[in-house]
Amino acid sequence: MLTVAVAGLGYFSQFHLAAWRRLDGVRLVGVTDLDAGLARTRAAELGVAAFADFDALLAAQPDIVDLVVPPPAQAALIRRAFGHGAALICQKPFCRSLAEAETVTAEAEAAGTPLIIHENFRFQPWHREIKRFLDAGRMGQVYGARFALRPGDGRGPDAYLARQPSFQTMERFLVQETAVHQIDVFRWLFGEVRSVYADLRRLNPVVAGEDAGQIVLTHDGGATSVFDGNRLSDHVAANPRTTMGEMSVEGEAGELRLDGAGKLWFRAFGAQRAAQLPITAPVDYGQFGGGCVEALCRHVVAGLSGDSALENSAREYLAVVRLVEAAYRSDAEARRIDL
Repeated sequence: MLTVAVAGLGYFSQFHLAAWRRLDGVRLVGVTDLDAGLARTRAAELGVAAFADFDALLAAQPDIVDLVVPPPAQAALIRRAFGHGAALICQKPFCRSLAEAETVTAEAEAAGTPLIIHENFRFQPWHREIKRFLDAGRMGQVYGARFALRPGDGRGPDAYLARQPSFQTMERFLVQETAVHQIDVFRWLFGEVRSVYADLRRLNPVVAGEDAGQIVLTHDGGATSVFDGNRLSDHVAANPRTTMGEMSVEGEAGELRLDGAGKLWFRAFGAQRAAQLPITAPVDYGQFGGGCVEALCRHVVAGLSGDSALENSAREYLAVVRLVEAAYRSDAEARRIDL
């Protein structure tokens, strides 16, 4: 039985807490937050301890500390956890800069502290199925892919305030907070990236950072992936946040398409109709991203138990942070960045 404690009780923590409570072989032992009243309330609801602060959480010696905190708080909390024997899961975006992420990663390795980044989009069940489809060679040569992000939640002066108000003040928004998910998915599906081109813009004037734009990634294998993001537009879906948009993958054998309902469709080359593909991974449409947070937590437990190799180690994830930096540099310099 692994014990887990959660630090940070903002909006997204609800999905972490629900996931940990559903997993077999895991016991949620407590929570903490800068807002002590919130920590006590949430702890009472969950029937766990409310730790007075992060040091009290560490003193309880949980096996896993789940840091659901923003980048400005991450490095200090990660360092304070060294020597306490806990594996750390850190929410993305990872740190405030590439340099800070690289330094913290090296320090965690030197301290012998497992550090995993909570990058959950690759754990969405439809993305796991796409990966299986491609790895089985069913697409043949992959030509390219396009993901159109269309959550429709970024309109007007009240954009994001009800759910994640910090979105309005992030000077780096679309790429660092949102597109990073798809950058990780594209790299995972199609291989290492050798060049990045980005053209970013701001559509909603109340938002400090960019909220629309395109990013083109060229992969070592020859495929090209395109992130086309616009947080003001929506797409055909009962809940636009289920998939956050739609994706198509084109290749030698035909086209694979993800729709807004989280369904996968394959149209063979030359065919006039697409057939729906079964998704073998568990899908929970009542949870964020089809249950991707629980899937990631389950994966971490399996990895720490030695049952499988861990994905999204901090060392591995630095490649994604570098791609985010390259996208901002590309936009600033109005040119393609070769890596």
